[in-house]
Amino acid sequence: MKKNLYAAMLLLGTLLTGCASGPGGVPPLQGEGGSGSDVAGHRWNLLLLGTSERWAGGSETPWFEIDANGRLSGTNGCNRLMGEASFPGNQRIEIQGLASTRMACPDSRNSQRVNQMLENAYRYLIDHDRLVLFGPDSRVLGGFRREQ
Repeated sequence: MKKNLYAAMLLLGTLLTGCASGPGGVPPLQGEGGSGSDVAGHRWNLLLLGTSERWAGGSETPWFEIDANGRLSGTNGCNRLMGEASFPGNQRIEIQGLASTRMACPDSRNSQRVNQMLENAYRYLIDHDRLVLFGPDSRVLGGFRREQ
């Protein structure tokens, strides 16, 4: 299983590095301790669903942020999101109680996929300004870019 996780992280890191701006190779990994402080306090804008699918939903790009108290807020591209996040260590993330407003959306399927990605997040990896979420089966759920 560790080999699968490593292979998935390497593949996604390669894919996301191609989107990076500026010269140089893959930047060093951040957040090795997995305390969540590298995730909390930043706004994360959706970059990819899965390993390669760009957002094709509503007019607003999905995003989320987690404050220092673990409160998650954001949008799934149509509806506002709120919930609680915790970081049990070893780059683990748990998102509980995810709720959203219930506005009618032109493409609610993609918004639901964003909700499911966050609800199923089990582990994370930060590579420079990219955040990759993995499920409990080590599959890549999606990628985000830290807003500058």
